[in-house]
Amino acid sequence: MLDSSNQKYPPLPLIQTWIWMMTQSGNPEIQEKGQSNLIASFGSLAKANEYLMEQNQ
Repeated sequence: MLDSSNQKYPPLPLIQTWIWMMTQSGNPEIQEKGQSNLIASFGSLAKANEYLMEQNQ
């Protein structure tokens, strides 16, 4: 479980934009940028997914 009290993550709408870029943009450069932004912010896509799951509870 991520301890979001100690870690500052980007605002949820920005994270959702990066996910859209990665999954639905249709442009390989934009997809790569969305993925790299998520990894830079969370360390891995798995941690980004875990954070989103916590936010949706």
